Amino acid sequence: MGPAELMQAAAMARRFYLEGKSKIQIADEFGVSRFKVARVLESAVEHDLVRIEIRVPAELDADRSDALRARYGLRHVVVAESPTDTADDTPDPEHLGEVGAELLGELVAEGDVLGLAWGRSTIHMAAALRELPPCTVVQLTGVYDAGTAERGSVEAVRRAAAVSGGEAHPIYAPMLLPDSATADALRAQRGIAAAFEFFDKVTIAAVSIGSWEPGISTVHDMLNKDEREHYASLGVAAEMSAHLFDAMGRRVGRDLGERCITVEAERLRRIPEVVAIAGGRRKAEAIGAVLRSGLVTSLVTDTAAADLLLTQSPGVRPALERADPDSVPR
Repeated sequence: MGPAELMQAAAMARRFYLEGKSKIQIADEFGVSRFKVARVLESAVEHDLVRIEIRVPAELDADRSDALRARYGLRHVVVAESPTDTADDTPDPEHLGEVGAELLGELVAEGDVLGLAWGRSTIHMAAALRELPPCTVVQLTGVYDAGTAERGSVEAVRRAAAVSGGEAHPIYAPMLLPDSATADALRAQRGIAAAFEFFDKVTIAAVSIGSWEPGISTVHDMLNKDEREHYASLGVAAEMSAHLFDAMGRRVGRDLGERCITVEAERLRRIPEVVAIAGGRRKAEAIGAVLRSGLVTSLVTDTAAADLLLTQSPGVRPALERADPDSVPR
């Protein structure tokens, strides 16, 4: 480009990129056609006169986020950098809860009904919430209490409701019961039944995902040895809200759900937005299995899990179609 062309291109680029003027406005000012303006702007980029830079916070990975969203047909994917000092056997990095809190703050609208399922990630997410529009918050699963300090389901619901200024509908009951009769009796109790009535009104939910191994799935840890081995023999690859999935996202061991206080899978499928928060290399296969189930629309994960997920098959249908793999011919 000669000096005159260079100065003209610089002036047009300034009008377009910095001052926000349209190509038609620029064409009128310089007495040329809008097609000429378009060619000059393209030439300015080609000759490095204009540099277009897409910048996101350093802790987020835009390329992996977009690749994962497209591969699995998800609505939103946010991939956070994995901590460099995190071991492969570490459960979900706590910073995923903070990223999930920011995503919920963006997705939740006034008047929504927010459902929270039990999970370390959702508990970390609720603790990290700083702002939410006015909304109702309902607990989607019973509590996990095995004598540990990780019992935050009720507290998470209360925290989210306090931040939003909306109503809280917690469930004061264990997630897993000895048998289906006991679970049925608890579901009929007034307070629990009232919470269950909100399940069909939930517009956005946050859930966690567990692998079928010790310390990575709370449901796995609540069962006895024989029960764990039984469900493992059915090919369990993942657990979410006490629902079990094989590697292709098909539900297995459905009898377990009859013993649990949790949102039914088909109710979960009808919720418009279901955000899963899970990461780490050990959970990658489990996350992939749940994505193939069609129950999840969005995902918050880390680079360690994302890299493995991008090598896996997304399944028969993308997650956004909410298709039940059990209804697809094998």
